[in-house]
Amino acid sequence: MPGCYSDLDLSPNPLELARQSRATGAGYIDLTSSNPTQQGLLFPPEVLRAAAEGYWESRRYAPDPHGSSLARAAIAAYYACRTPPLALSEDDIFITASTSEAYGLLFALLADPGDNLLAPAVTYPLFEYLAALRGIELRPYDLIEDEGWRIDGSSLLAAANRRTRGVLIISPHNPTGAVVAAPVAELSRLSLPVICDEVFAPFSYAAPPAPPFATVHPDLPVFTLNGISKLFALPDMKLGWVALSHATVTYSGRLELLNDTFLGANSLTQHMLPQIFAAGMPFVSSMVARVRGNLDAALSTFAHHHCLRARAPDGGYYLFPAVDGWDDEEVLALHLLDHGVLAHPGFYYGDVSGAHLMISALTEPAAFREGVTRIATALGA
Repeated sequence: MPGCYSDLDLSPNPLELARQSRATGAGYIDLTSSNPTQQGLLFPPEVLRAAAEGYWESRRYAPDPHGSSLARAAIAAYYACRTPPLALSEDDIFITASTSEAYGLLFALLADPGDNLLAPAVTYPLFEYLAALRGIELRPYDLIEDEGWRIDGSSLLAAANRRTRGVLIISPHNPTGAVVAAPVAELSRLSLPVICDEVFAPFSYAAPPAPPFATVHPDLPVFTLNGISKLFALPDMKLGWVALSHATVTYSGRLELLNDTFLGANSLTQHMLPQIFAAGMPFVSSMVARVRGNLDAALSTFAHHHCLRARAPDGGYYLFPAVDGWDDEEVLALHLLDHGVLAHPGFYYGDVSGAHLMISALTEPAAFREGVTRIATALGA
């Protein structure tokens, strides 16, 4: 039942055992890492030093359940510059210790144990654990691969029942890169609150930059999640936020109480946030350029491959190619590891039809190009 961890098998799976063995021998190229600090993407230290400088002599602990006013003003200004702009007041924003904590707060806000939320069938596995901690069921809805991984509206409606309390959307999606850029009629029919994760928003590729979902569906209560881990490659500094659309005003007081219970966001990073936003966008542009260059290289390498079908993602920094001729994704991943490259099998991300691989275009470019060449060769280019 949801929330029960006693029967979890935490022993390493065959791919992890093979990875450990390969690491002590011939080694391998890792195409799975989404940790920018491991890929040489370090936010400019001079900006961080300057942003922290004024904190030390003026530091006072003055907790606010919404977070620092100056930090919230910087976040609101960021959304005002999005395309299209999303108008937010400081009171619409709640700062959290991380995006993961924001999810936990919203799960507690929207659902009681035994309730459920709708989540994409193909997605990052974190949500399962966060839901289990609250005793909440995640009911999957489908994404249609042949139509750019768009949301299957009929599947969405079929997944909902009387205990459904909200819908999870990731745009750009992890790992398919799909962007929700137009209203989904079935979402309007359900008229449920939407939690939209936009942590990959700066990373556009085959489509224009993802619009804030709250501007796509102004008719719905939308909780927009983001943070500095992906946006500024600062996973070690951990700061996230929830932005409430105008239709969520009735939830504000309860969310304030929940966030006040934990007050998880540290004061130093909140103090630094305005300068991080002010001086950090050139660095963000350099990350986006790396990802685009890597995606270009992979799509070119895979373009005429007899069994690799790689769709150019709308955005995000992952590639999720289909692999024809393989029934067992674990065997496929082990085969690639034997050829010196680590990629994640599609089943790590849920119930995916057919065989798929997940590779991270955040990888250092020279290693990335060698890695995708090894994949093509290992699968018989």
